[in-house]
Amino acid sequence: MTIYDYYYLGLDIGGTKCAVVVGDKDFEIHRRVQFETRTKERGYAEILEEFFLHIDGLFLEFPRQRLAGIGISCGGPLDSRRGMIYSPPNLPGWDNVPIVDIFRKRYGVPVALQNDANASALAEWLMGSGKGTRNMIFLTFGTGMGGGLILDGRLYTGTNDLAGEVGHIRLADDGPIGYGKAGSFEGFCSGGGIAQLARSVVSAKLKKGETVGFCPSMEMANHLDAKKVAFAAREGDPVANEIIRISGEYLGRGLAILIDILNPECIVIGSIYTRNEELFRPHVERILKAEALPSAQKVCRIKPALLGDSIGDYAALCVALYENKF
Repeated sequence: MTIYDYYYLGLDIGGTKCAVVVGDKDFEIHRRVQFETRTKERGYAEILEEFFLHIDGLFLEFPRQRLAGIGISCGGPLDSRRGMIYSPPNLPGWDNVPIVDIFRKRYGVPVALQNDANASALAEWLMGSGKGTRNMIFLTFGTGMGGGLILDGRLYTGTNDLAGEVGHIRLADDGPIGYGKAGSFEGFCSGGGIAQLARSVVSAKLKKGETVGFCPSMEMANHLDAKKVAFAAREGDPVANEIIRISGEYLGRGLAILIDILNPECIVIGSIYTRNEELFRPHVERILKAEALPSAQKVCRIKPALLGDSIGDYAALCVALYENKF
């Protein structure tokens, strides 16, 4: 990128860390600045001041007059049309923050806001595993289970930015709790949900006097997480593989619902699935074969996300690019 090219800023706002990236219309990131959010010590105004400080510093290298737009990715709830952030759980004190107006007035360029799942969907669609499709679903499958929908070549956000909240779907009458609901999609298919499922399965077996190789005591069971389960499953532990099987089967059921309703070309799944595709895929494929409409399943590819740990940076950049139609 030369000093004569236009560029975009992507702002990734998280509860632990924030980042500012400088990128261009070809999805190339040229600079990145990261800082700790420190929400316990600072209100939103102080955090925004740090954003301003880093952005103004970047103008020393990237001329301000060449800035074409700003994209903001942030956890919800929010209103992308009004540009408002409404008290995200990981950002205490961010109540009714008109963040789009704040940045638009300061920098005089178009500013767009999306929740992090929608922003990640844009990134995987524009430059990741869903590139080239017109109908794509992105699923986070990380700490929680969120989704973003690309329908007929456009990001679909719903009436009030709640489209894609697939984690709230109930898949069973009971089970791990996710999104405030026992037996939900998020309960079975998220880091927190798999940890709950593991504790439940392992504890039940230990109480019966059965041996659990990767977790031989109740005390250890209380500290299980998805990473430990996946590692043990790859090592061949039968109980860990049982836990993965349960999660994988419910993942398949959730995907079957989405395939039947939305008929996508591609479902891109991030985080835990991306790192452990070989563990989950056999269970997912078996359930899809039994549950989904055959003609809809045939045209839908299930793919791991491509952008990995960099997705937050590209997500924020792609919000700016999408708003400006690249």
